[in-house]
Amino acid sequence: MSPSEKFAPAGHFGHKTMITGVVLTLHAAGIWALQSGMDRPPEPQIIPAEVIAQFIAPPAPEPPAPAPAAPPTPQPPKPTPKPPPPKPQPVQKAHPLPKAIADPTPAPNAPTGTLDSAPAVETAPPAPPAPSTPPAAPSGGAVQLPSSDAAYLNNPRPGYPSISRRMGEQGKVLLRVMVSEQGLPQQIEIKTSSGYERLDKAAITSVQRWRFVPGKRNGVPEAMWYIVPINFVLE
Repeated sequence: MSPSEKFAPAGHFGHKTMITGVVLTLHAAGIWALQSGMDRPPEPQIIPAEVIAQFIAPPAPEPPAPAPAAPPTPQPPKPTPKPPPPKPQPVQKAHPLPKAIADPTPAPNAPTGTLDSAPAVETAPPAPPAPSTPPAAPSGGAVQLPSSDAAYLNNPRPGYPSISRRMGEQGKVLLRVMVSEQGLPQQIEIKTSSGYERLDKAAITSVQRWRFVPGKRNGVPEAMWYIVPINFVLE
């Protein structure tokens, strides 16, 4: 401080002090204003809204759902071609089996008998003798007919039913016999009945146990039909 200032009047000093206080006050106010301005949030800016119009086309209508497909019409089955008819096979004519000619005379092993109380019964007159010429053999070869009267066969004599004896039944049965290659009777049929069922059955039962000499063709045994006569005579 200069000597002039030391001895300056008191009024001048107070004026400077007042100025300094005012400056400090202004500085404080400015600082406060700055601080208060920083703490205040910024005011929002109002931006005018812009209306934008946009034409939106209506959605196109959905296409109609496709109709369900009709089921395929079943095709009729194709007709199966018929196979050509088979060619007719040439029919081979079967050679007829030779048949033995019925023997009109009583068989050597035919049963005989007598009836005690019954009157004698006249036998029917014998049929005309068969032709001596043997039947013509088929064109297939030489044929030898079966036989039942060979001594070694030992065929039993037919039994005479006792009831038929008492009732005076008698007659002649012709049996048609299928003789196998082994000489056995395979099938027996009644060709001519005696007129009495009991006598017919007795003849069949007896012949079923017989053995035969088989028929042959060209020396080879072959199944053939054979006629067997059975006489039932009361004496």
